Order: sequence, then structure tokens, then C-alpha cells
Amino acid sequence: MQIQIDVAMEYELSGDLRACLAFEVARMPVQTVLSEELSFPGASITRVAGESGVGQRMWASLQAPRMSVRYSAKVEIAADTTRLEDLPSTPRHALPGEVLGFLRPSRYCQSDKFIGFVTRRFGHLDGGAKVAAIRDWVGREMDYVPGTSDANTTVVDTFAARAGVCRDYAHMVCALVRAADIPARYCSVYGVGVEPPDFHAIAQVFLDGRWHNVDATGMCRPDEVAVISVGRDACDVAFMETLDPAGLYEQNVSVMRLQTP
Repeated sequence: MQIQIDVAMEYELSGDLRACLAFEVARMPVQTVLSEELSFPGASITRVAGESGVGQRMWASLQAPRMSVRYSAKVEIAADTTRLEDLPSTPRHALPGEVLGFLRPSRYCQSDKFIGFVTRRFGHLDGGAKVAAIRDWVGREMDYVPGTSDANTTVVDTFAARAGVCRDYAHMVCALVRAADIPARYCSVYGVGVEPPDFHAIAQVFLDGRWHNVDATGMCRPDEVAVISVGRDACDVAFMETLDPAGLYEQNVSVMRLQTP
């Protein structure tokens, strides 16, 4: 499947006129960037590798406080027809070293606090069947309500409130899956069908030797997202970080499925 991505961002920076940005589609075996354009007037740009070697971060040094960015990309995404329920988990001792860290608690995903709950609620299941049950539970139990969480909201808060946005759904899946001793990571993506249109967050789980997309919001199928970056939680994958406050003028994200012959 091919998708077209268009992003427009305009911010007013203050103080230090540098920003660390992560919005370009990652180059990965499961997705191919067919074309890409970036307009970033007045910015000097350097790039560094993203977390786990997925995608890139962009350091932009500006000459003036006004930051205006236009980005577009056409991406082909490989179809993933695998059912989570059919996938086995990998024993902890057989996991690759770079995956082990995604079993552990993190700032927003205190997975160690949910081991008892996961054992009682999902302990009769294994592997992908357990992950699918967790995904479905999160989708049923939570309400998608913008404004119910902020940058300080952790999965403990979300579990109590049973409401949030895509960030909170992804944190919940990551925490519960890690509590089940299955690696899970937070993933920033562009997704077809996201409402309201914006940067989107899903979880990825490590089953049968590779990472698989899991969106408990139900907005996107696994083959309808283009990955930007990954990390332990939202702290690792912010689309923009600045040392000093930044004021928003405009931010528009459009993701559209393309008709292919």
C-alpha cells in the first residue's frame, strides 16, 4: 500500500534558536520512501540516528525565531497479514541484546506495577494471543478523549482514568505487554484514518523474532502506518524538543491512502 504524507509546522522559538525534530519517515525494510521533500527556510540542519537505529533526529539551528517547516513523502508499506494470535513469544534468555531494554519499566510506562493485574487477567494466554487480548482490553476499557492527559501523565494515571489519547493508549499497551514479559516499545507514526489528523502513536511488540504494530485505538491497521521513530515511551520520540518555550502558529498533518494500479 502507498500513502501520501504532508506536514506543515510553524512555531515561534524563544531563547536558544535550536530545535531537535523527528518527523521524517524512517527507512526500514517494511517501508520504502518513494519520494520525499523538505522545505526548511533559514535553518542549518544536522542529523543524528534515532533510538534503536530507527529513523533520524534533525537538529535545526535557526537564524530568526520564526520556524517554518514543510515536509512531504510518498511511502510504500509492506502488507502485514500476520495474525498476532498466531505468533509465539521469545524466551527472555533468547532475546537480542537490543530488545532486552524494552522489557523494563520506563518513565511513563511503570510496567512493574501491573505484573499482578496482567497475571490475573491474561495469565491463561501466551505469546501473540496474550498481546491481542491486551490490545482488545485496552480498546474496550479506554475512551479516546482529547485533553484528558498532559506531558506528566503516566500509565498509572491512565489506568485509573481509563481515558486519554493515542499516546496514552500506546503507553498502556507497552506497560501491560512488558508486565507479561514480552518486549514492547512506543512508536511514533503517520497513520491513515487518524482523527483528528496529527502525529500518531502506537505500540510495537516483539514476537516471533521481529516487531509488530499494535494500535489499541483501532484507528489504523498494521499496514496503514509509516514509522517515524521508536523508544521506551513518549519521552524518547517527541516530534519537537526545544531548550526554551516555543509558541504554536500552525501544525497540520495529512495522511492519505493512494490508489495504485
